[in-house]
Amino acid sequence: MSLFYIKRKGKPRQLQFSICKTSRVSALLPGYLGPGLSSIGGGGIMTPMSILPYAHSYVQGIRAYKPGKPISETARELHMKPEDIVKLASNENPLGASPLAVRAMQQAAREINLYPDGSSYELRTKIAERFGVELDQTVVGSGGSELIELVCHTCLGPGTELVAARYSFAMYPLMCKLFGAAFVEVENKPDWTHDLQAMLRAITPRTRVVFVTNPTNPVGSMVQQQELDEFMAGVPEHVIVVFDEAYIHFADPQPDTLRYVREGKNAVVMRTFSKAYGLAGVRIGFAVTTTEIAGLLHKVRSPFNVSSLAQAAALAALDDEQHVQKSVQLVRAERKRYEETFRAWGVPFVPSQGNFVLVNVGDGERIFHECLKRGVILRPMSGYGLHEYIRITIGSAEQNDRCLQALGEALKA
Repeated sequence: MSLFYIKRKGKPRQLQFSICKTSRVSALLPGYLGPGLSSIGGGGIMTPMSILPYAHSYVQGIRAYKPGKPISETARELHMKPEDIVKLASNENPLGASPLAVRAMQQAAREINLYPDGSSYELRTKIAERFGVELDQTVVGSGGSELIELVCHTCLGPGTELVAARYSFAMYPLMCKLFGAAFVEVENKPDWTHDLQAMLRAITPRTRVVFVTNPTNPVGSMVQQQELDEFMAGVPEHVIVVFDEAYIHFADPQPDTLRYVREGKNAVVMRTFSKAYGLAGVRIGFAVTTTEIAGLLHKVRSPFNVSSLAQAAALAALDDEQHVQKSVQLVRAERKRYEETFRAWGVPFVPSQGNFVLVNVGDGERIFHECLKRGVILRPMSGYGLHEYIRITIGSAEQNDRCLQALGEALKA
């Protein structure tokens, strides 16, 4: 028997029948061959209708997020050993995870047959203590991307708006489309920082969320305390301001955005364990906000949204401040070396407060492929409309040596 979906008077209907001649199929289905049924092929096989028209209209227009090129894929394409490839495309920690976190995951793996703590109680308790807030002001998610989705799921829908800078995380407009909201894009200042006053003017009665990415990705620029204070003073009460601080550890100085949460303002401060803590592979991040907003976010998150391995790793990573400081010191030192090299080469770049640097190489896609042929994976920025640029993650000293050699050769090719 074969199962087909056919359409009559605008409603799909399920029918089962044996494969037979086309004429017999037509006789079995009087009046059903129409726009909803694409065709009857040779041998009586009907081509099922496409499901695309029935997918959510918001999903139809989404362009899937494109991550950095994986090492394994590059190794296959170039016929190289994975260990001979340097990946500086995804802003990962070159030192890896804390040894304490690795041991904690090994221990947790012994009980991997059990569901994780659905409330992430121990981890949220430690986060609350670390940042001087109450337990019910914390939310843990599967990476910062899930936290972004939770906020958007809570607040956005048709007829609402999200405001963000043009050059900020690519997930924001994607989430807007997913929930049928409008994405209000505000140009960055000439120095690449967020134009907070312009973002303030962009807020309307339909605005529900404003994202401030600080430091911003993919640029690396940073907004400082006074500008943030002036901005927050003007934000209306119906708007939630989300401070996406995935790269805050690498910045100097670091503005205090948690003060807005302590003052009871509609603010969400998001952090991740993927960067300074080196836990990108287990996907875990957290948010600190008001009790009211946290309660809403907990309502829309999936059950058991953070694995037991991720919770164990994050708990241990919070105790290893030495590893975090070592990671930060490496990034700051090597970031300075990149910037000094680019100045000497006469190559324009954007001064960065993150663990990456945005570089104007003239033709980002060409330089990306030239470096790729040399076993170095960088990140072209065409997806952000920055066709002249590549983004380079700050790696270890040895990785950065390889990168600078490959980049120097590519610029001359």
